[in-house]
Amino acid sequence: MVTDPIADYLTRIRNAIMAKHRIVDIPASNTKKSITKILYEKGYILNYKFEEDSKQGYIKIALKYHPVTKLSAINKLERISKPGLRKYTNADNLPRVLNGLGIAILSTSYGVMTDKEAKKQKIGGEVLCYIS
Repeated sequence: MVTDPIADYLTRIRNAIMAKHRIVDIPASNTKKSITKILYEKGYILNYKFEEDSKQGYIKIALKYHPVTKLSAINKLERISKPGLRKYTNADNLPRVLNGLGIAILSTSYGVMTDKEAKKQKIGGEVLCYIS
């Protein structure tokens, strides 16, 4: 049993990048699907596919690497809000990752979104993770 599914999601991606895997399979949930869509829209992953099976299903993620240097598009994945210590922020104090070059993913009352989208809509929420 996994106590922190988002940390497990980030760790699976981090481990696949370190092992230079092209594809990683992750058990699915609605929050993980939303985070995956954000990673794809922002260009951190190459592609994704939601696979359904008899249980909860899983997410197939194709990781993105530079063709020449073989470096990953994702440099750092950091879990911020943990089950033991939740981190919330309001619209005025939204975090900036690498002076705006990275993204912070927030869980808001309007769904999972990036820090820039939350700033536009002037809403805060729980800071799930930083990606750069």
